Amino acid sequence: MDEFTLSIEDSADCGVRIDKYLAQALPEKSRSYYQKAIDSGFVLVNGKQVKSKYQTKLGDDIVVSIEPVKEIDIQPEDIPIEILYEDQDVIVVNKPKGMVVHPAPGHYSGTLVNALMYHCKDSLSGINGEIRPGIVHRIDMNTTGSLLVCKNDKAHNDIAAQIKVHSVNRIYKGIVIGNFKVDEGTVNARIGRNPKDRKKMVVSDGREAITHFKVLEQYKGYSYVQFKLETGRTHQIRVHMAHIGHPLLGDDVYGKPVKNLQGQTLHAQTIGFVQPTTGEYVEVDAPLPAYFEDLLNKYRKMV
Repeated sequence: MDEFTLSIEDSADCGVRIDKYLAQALPEKSRSYYQKAIDSGFVLVNGKQVKSKYQTKLGDDIVVSIEPVKEIDIQPEDIPIEILYEDQDVIVVNKPKGMVVHPAPGHYSGTLVNALMYHCKDSLSGINGEIRPGIVHRIDMNTTGSLLVCKNDKAHNDIAAQIKVHSVNRIYKGIVIGNFKVDEGTVNARIGRNPKDRKKMVVSDGREAITHFKVLEQYKGYSYVQFKLETGRTHQIRVHMAHIGHPLLGDDVYGKPVKNLQGQTLHAQTIGFVQPTTGEYVEVDAPLPAYFEDLLNKYRKMV
C-alpha cells in the first residue's frame, strides 16, 4: 500500500465532503474510488474511520492508503471446479479450501477466476474489471462452499442489487471454540478495518454488520453453529464470533491456528437468490467438505 498524509491547514479546504476533497487533492484516483476506499477503512481522519459525507475541518490529519497500480495479465487455467448450479446468467461453484477467489498480490494464478475464465470463456460479467470478472461477492481463501458468479453485466447488476437489500439467502456452518448458554442469537456490531493492521477487520464504528447464529450441537469445548448473514462485510462471521468470545476453530487471524488444519472451519453451505431473467427463486447447497465432517464425527464421539 502507498500511504499519503494530508493536513487541512487552509480554511478554503474546510466544510468539503471528504471524498470530494480527496479527489481534488489526489486527482490520480476518482471520487468514486475514494468513496469505496473510505467505506473499506482505507481513509482515516485523525486516526478514525469516517463516512464519505464527513466534512473536513481545520486541523484534520488525513491518512489515505492506496493500492499501487500493477498491470497484470490474468490467464484462463484448466483447474477443475465443482459446479453446483449453472444457467445462462449465473454459475454457483463449490469453492475448495485454500483457493483464492480472484487474483491479488501474491496470488495471480491458481485462483477461482482463472478457473472460471477457462470454463466460461468470455461469458463473465465485466463490471468488477479484469481482475474480478464475474465476481459479485467473495468468501475467504480458507472458507469453503457456495459462491455465486455472474456471466453477464445484467445479471451482475441484478444480483448486486439483491445483495444490497439483504435479500440473498446466505447460510454458513462453522465449528467454534467454547460452548454457548443460549440456543441462538444475533451479533449486531459494526465492522471496520483495523487501523493498526490493514489486513484485519475489527468491531468498530465502521459499517453495519449483522450475523444471526443458531447452535446446532455442543461438544466438550466446541460448538457446531449455523450462521445466517444479514450483511456481508469482510471477515464478518470470523470477526463477530471472536468478538463474543467464540472464535472459529483454526482461525489463524482472529483466533488460534490448529495443527493439521488449514485456517478457519467455516463453510458457505446455502446460497439462495432470485434468478435475474426468470424471476424464480433458486437455492443451492454445497455439501460439507470431508475434513469438516471428520471433525464433527470426532467431537461427537467425545460427548
